[in-house]
Amino acid sequence: MSLFNYYTVKENGFHEIIIQKSRFITYLARATSEQEAQRFIAAIKKQHHDANHNCSAYVIGERNDIQKANDDGEPSGTAGVPMLEVLKKRNLRNTVVVVTRYFGGIKLGGGGLIRAYGSSVSEGLNTIGVVERVSHDLLEVTVDYTWLGKLENELRATRHIIDQIHYLDHVQIDVLVNSNDVAPFIEWMTNLTNGQAKIRENGSRYIEHDVT
Repeated sequence: MSLFNYYTVKENGFHEIIIQKSRFITYLARATSEQEAQRFIAAIKKQHHDANHNCSAYVIGERNDIQKANDDGEPSGTAGVPMLEVLKKRNLRNTVVVVTRYFGGIKLGGGGLIRAYGSSVSEGLNTIGVVERVSHDLLEVTVDYTWLGKLENELRATRHIIDQIHYLDHVQIDVLVNSNDVAPFIEWMTNLTNGQAKIRENGSRYIEHDVT
């Protein structure tokens, strides 16, 4: 399966803020399917079964094919939708969020609720962090040992990542290459070794970069 680049939450985590004496606890997690997102929401609801509301939203898929928002008893459109809008505005994918509210006795009104739930998610993301997951292809470059020093030096001067070096009959260098750069990499490596490198693709994986 081909991978796609996307932004998501750095790790599962939570963040709490107090607004007009109400506690808003934001839980964020990764989810690669709707079932995974729903299991996470159910787990938070079980954990906070005594809360007034456990509102939720999630975005799943390369083009955010699945988008859901749930107000869980708050006035329609004042919780789940503003939470979802923050995820979309931050261009996140495969991310689920639950905001648990313990009512503090002061009503916030429609506008106040929209701001409170939106702020909860924004602050949660700022605290926990966001990463970009970038698809890389693993390329196995097999050459004679006489090329090892030159190729190591050349590779370390690029953004390509040496994953492993296997010392066999010939030396095999496993290189992680941004999936968008595979064709130029093969051409570069072929020219560099005068056509003596054997290059084989062996799957894809993600490399994650922190987003400030």
